[in-house]
Amino acid sequence: MSAFEGTVAIVGFPNVGKSTLVNRLTATRAAVVHDTAGTTRDRKELVCEWNGRQFLLIDTGGVDIVDPSPVTRQIALQARAAIADADLVLFVVDARAGITPGDEELAQILRESKKDVIVLANKIDDPSQETLALEFHRLGFGDPFPLSGLHGSNTGDLLDLILERLPGHSDRAEPEDAIRVAILGRPNVGKSSLYNRLVGEERTIVSEIPGTTRDTIDTMLEHDGRTFQLVDTAGLRRKRKQRQGIEYYSELRALDAAERADVALVLIDASQGIVEGDITAVEVARKSHSATLIVLSKWDISQVTIEEIRPELQRRLRQRPDFITVSAVSGRGVSRLLGKVAELYDRYISRISTPELNRFLGELKEMRQPPSRGARRLNLLYGAQVETRPPRFRFTVNDPGLVTRDYGYWVENQLRERFGLEGVPVVVDFRART
Repeated sequence: MSAFEGTVAIVGFPNVGKSTLVNRLTATRAAVVHDTAGTTRDRKELVCEWNGRQFLLIDTGGVDIVDPSPVTRQIALQARAAIADADLVLFVVDARAGITPGDEELAQILRESKKDVIVLANKIDDPSQETLALEFHRLGFGDPFPLSGLHGSNTGDLLDLILERLPGHSDRAEPEDAIRVAILGRPNVGKSSLYNRLVGEERTIVSEIPGTTRDTIDTMLEHDGRTFQLVDTAGLRRKRKQRQGIEYYSELRALDAAERADVALVLIDASQGIVEGDITAVEVARKSHSATLIVLSKWDISQVTIEEIRPELQRRLRQRPDFITVSAVSGRGVSRLLGKVAELYDRYISRISTPELNRFLGELKEMRQPPSRGARRLNLLYGAQVETRPPRFRFTVNDPGLVTRDYGYWVENQLRERFGLEGVPVVVDFRART
């Protein structure tokens, strides 16, 4: 369990450079950066490390209080929640724009919160421009801190200041044994609704507009003695020409989330049946070597039956993942979901003993005659599991060139069936005896 020095929220009016600064402070590209105002919508939690010490950084969407749109109102609520959770608030302003009405309104919210606040006068890309920061004394939070998130100037000094102002301890910590779970799927299949139902609070913004989620959002969750790190992601679009601008960078984050995940929940809108975009999402999970569980969402309004959908899933999905039916609206099936994830994760990290694996190889020879070429026939000599997460097996044979594609898939599927590895990305290497 890694301890944090405290929690820091970063807030500001849209397009003042918060996401660029977040990426600079965390030394990542975790936040989507784009010229469009309002690119960041949800609040997300990131671990920031400086000089061997860690704190939790909560990134938020741009707060435009007077914008009447429902999504903007939800962004403001997310920012208020982040402020409430924080020990220290970084209030980012655009030094070149000066104090705006939006800055003054947000400053009033921060004064009412009674939180410790540092005003960051951003976009000062030249030391000669540092006098631009002086105007922001008027907001009432002490000396403004001049910096450039884009170029990184003064960000090291800022990190030193942050650690000075934090309490040095936190109730929050990052469990080292957390099961990393990515929620994948095409746009508008209900990923954020399911995420909110699992977390038990409105952590991500839910909208009928496809593509509402642009970043990946991480949250820790405890269930039945296990810790889960849930990651909500942007929708995966099947056609590359649909991936432009913000959507392109959002999808990169989703792909990265899949790469980091132990288990991928692939949501399929059961009311629409299986479409090509769903297969794309499953392939992303498979290629990232995550274990996969199919979640048939919106089951409360679905017209299809399990009997109709099971053969289609088994025919089209190579890893033969298990599936569960849920409704985020009614809550049906959601209570069982994390239990299924834990079971799948345990299989994902499982290790099969060498004697048991070699008994299995002996049975394979009896079940199906190995392929041959001319007078030479493939002989499975012995095997061992060499890795977990995902399980990787090395089978020593007389001649790897005799292994056909069909026979290799058959061995892989027999492994899944025998050892309960449905949905797990099994890797089999056929090696020659040395």
